[in-house]
Amino acid sequence: MAQDGTTDTPATQSPAPDAPAAPSQDAAAPAADTAPAAEAAPAEAASAPAPVPAAPAPEPPREYLPNLYDVTIVETWDTLNVRQSPDGKAKVIATLPSNAKGIELVVRDATGKWGKINLGEQTGWVALRFLKKQGDAWQPAALPQSLKCSGTEPFWSLAVSKSGMVFSEPDQPNRDMGLRKVMDRGIPSEPTRGFIAGDDKGRVTAFMRPQQCSDGMSDRAYGLAVSVILDGQDMPSRMLMGCCSIAR
Repeated sequence: MAQDGTTDTPATQSPAPDAPAAPSQDAAAPAADTAPAAEAAPAEAASAPAPVPAAPAPEPPREYLPNLYDVTIVETWDTLNVRQSPDGKAKVIATLPSNAKGIELVVRDATGKWGKINLGEQTGWVALRFLKKQGDAWQPAALPQSLKCSGTEPFWSLAVSKSGMVFSEPDQPNRDMGLRKVMDRGIPSEPTRGFIAGDDKGRVTAFMRPQQCSDGMSDRAYGLAVSVILDGQDMPSRMLMGCCSIAR
């Protein structure tokens, strides 16, 4: 009886004369080697690296406020409503002509569909789909040409001029100052600025930043707050607080 692949026949017994010789293990080896080769291809395919996902599209640059906008896509014979609140059913308090330009947008509402603008001494809301941004008002290391800052208690103003800046106070002559230095944070279009202006009497050092601001006297909304230090040899140093606008 055969057990484990062996026989009861003694190992010294010779095979029958006419029996064909059994194939050698070496002869069978090539056939054994060819079987795994056929199975190698699926293994290589399974180990191929997964495709790299496409990089996400870059986000559009942030639009900082305040900035200047023009009315757009309003028919020439029509006007753009300025409403009391960011709602299409809110009271209309004023209108803008179809070719209005240089409108200062100071804040957006939570939906991003309405924007608060200044119109004279009052503030209202317009649908943003009818406003188109002008070229950027905030250039590196520079001030917008329409920038004007002012404060109350005491009253004062500081405005950009062709020659630099003009500082004004009641009952005092205007002071024409050279603009000596303008600094920014290095963020494109971001409005924060530090600047220094001066004349032969002294200098003004100011720090202006984006912040909702009120002059305490009008209904006008401001998107910039400013702190000003005024000093000189023949005057006591003073700190003034106020708001700024770039409206034209």
